Amino acid sequence: MQRVNRVCQRAVPTVTSPASLHPNPVLQRIFASRGVENCAELDYGLQNLAQPDAMRGLAEAGRLLADAISREQRILIVGDFDADGATSCALASLVLTKMGAQVDYLVPNRFDFGYGLTPEIVTVALEYTPDVIVTVDNGIASLEGVAAARSHNISVLVTDHHLPGAVLPDANVIVNPNQPGCSFPSKNLAGVGVIFYVMSQLRKELRLRGWFEDRSIPEPNMGGYLDLVALGTVADVVPLDSHNRILVAQGLARIRAGKTRPGILALLDLAGREQHRVEASDLGFAVGPRLNAAGRLDDMSTGIECLLTTDTDAAFALAGQLDSMNRERRQIEAEMQRSAMSALESVGDLDRGALPTGICLYDPSWHQGVIGILAARVKERFHRPVIAFADGDQGWLKGSARSIPGFHIRDALDAIATRSPDMLSRFGGHAMAAGLSLKVEDLERFGTEFEAEAVRGTDPETLQAVLYTDGELHSTDLTLEFAELLRAVGPWGQQFPEPMFEGTFELVQQRLVGEKHLKMLLSMDSTVIDAIAFNVDTDVWPASDITRVYLCFKLNVNTFRGRTTLQLMVEHLAPQAT
Repeated sequence: MQRVNRVCQRAVPTVTSPASLHPNPVLQRIFASRGVENCAELDYGLQNLAQPDAMRGLAEAGRLLADAISREQRILIVGDFDADGATSCALASLVLTKMGAQVDYLVPNRFDFGYGLTPEIVTVALEYTPDVIVTVDNGIASLEGVAAARSHNISVLVTDHHLPGAVLPDANVIVNPNQPGCSFPSKNLAGVGVIFYVMSQLRKELRLRGWFEDRSIPEPNMGGYLDLVALGTVADVVPLDSHNRILVAQGLARIRAGKTRPGILALLDLAGREQHRVEASDLGFAVGPRLNAAGRLDDMSTGIECLLTTDTDAAFALAGQLDSMNRERRQIEAEMQRSAMSALESVGDLDRGALPTGICLYDPSWHQGVIGILAARVKERFHRPVIAFADGDQGWLKGSARSIPGFHIRDALDAIATRSPDMLSRFGGHAMAAGLSLKVEDLERFGTEFEAEAVRGTDPETLQAVLYTDGELHSTDLTLEFAELLRAVGPWGQQFPEPMFEGTFELVQQRLVGEKHLKMLLSMDSTVIDAIAFNVDTDVWPASDITRVYLCFKLNVNTFRGRTTLQLMVEHLAPQAT
């Protein structure tokens, strides 16, 4: 169950015409609380995408790549080892190939080379004899790597979405909506969204040059790659602003219609998800983790090949490998969580809050590819910014950081690096997640600095885990039809959260399923509803003396053995006095 200090109803600002948002009054309230001011923001047609003109470097990127293709130069894509990087790499490879380019890809193994376009990965890249290197989902912090590539007369196009440092790499062209001077309206594009725009611009440039007509090459339909854009965007947990919602909604529509890559269909099938009912959450919690498992435990090339193949049998074979890796990752993660909890318990009574404000964790046995998930799990449990470390090479530690709302983790690392420039070798990321490297002997000093920064950047309210709801539902809204409506008006995701409701119910039946999941039958105004709460405290539940409960819940459309019913997915559960 989710850790909660308090439950708050989402504020609903006054909007000019809330009824224009949707005829359903509950949906009016939901959309208004998420800052939607007019129904145009809920029109997810491609015509409403932001125009590319404001994206700095985009026109230059199109010309650079068009020149490379027309001169028959070799293009090498250098990716990242997560789902955003994999989808970015696959999209760029597929589109460039369709356009007649000579293209290869290279993804650094995190255990051998670390993140991004490093000088070491440039040395490997030289084996491909590239004329142009295109980074996807990385590169904005690769000052040394870009310099190394250009010293070998290789042109470099950086496409990235991460926050830049004070100094930008000396690339031929940079496309990143977060770089200084870029007025593109959405700063929340994932890496795959950035490369989607770059490939669209390249198509435009080649069209103007008569490339497709002269060579009888069909122009690629960029809409056909939105399944990859949707997957990478959701899996990277970037905010679903109105722009990203268009990209995700369009990608989901194509997946539901069967117009998607065989690899995505295979991953959905292995995860037990129905393709024609797929939601953003399925990409985030079912497909994304399986794809990420390759980069966490081995080499992301398995995931990229799964996305690239057009052969159904090959797709299922590769998806099966990814599924096996994901099961292994879960086992490793469970053991690391036990180790982390044991280490934290040695600090004091966790229930009494005997924890530092900023949590730093390290164990030499931990797996470098799983520390990001570990940091996220500890952050969810204790609502503190967390950095988990694992051994790297030659006395270096690799760290993965996860934060809470109100504490910008990358800015915190930047502040530490400014005060102690000799300590952090490399760092980068977002407000909520970041990565870093430091020497083993500097860990204790870094922990002290991080704690000071966490104390300085938080207050008691920031450290309270708050569960926001969309208020109560009348029993007449507890229906399968309303749950289906909520699915239809998505996508829901980061900073545009799926609706959560609260209410008090009579507890008719309760029993444990699995090891610690509570299956319940609830009643409100004679309406009987099925519900399930995952990972309950088995010292409390089931409890035969509790007959009334207060819940925070989401509406779920549950299909089992061909029967579709409403089910409440319980996020917070508490006894309620009768």
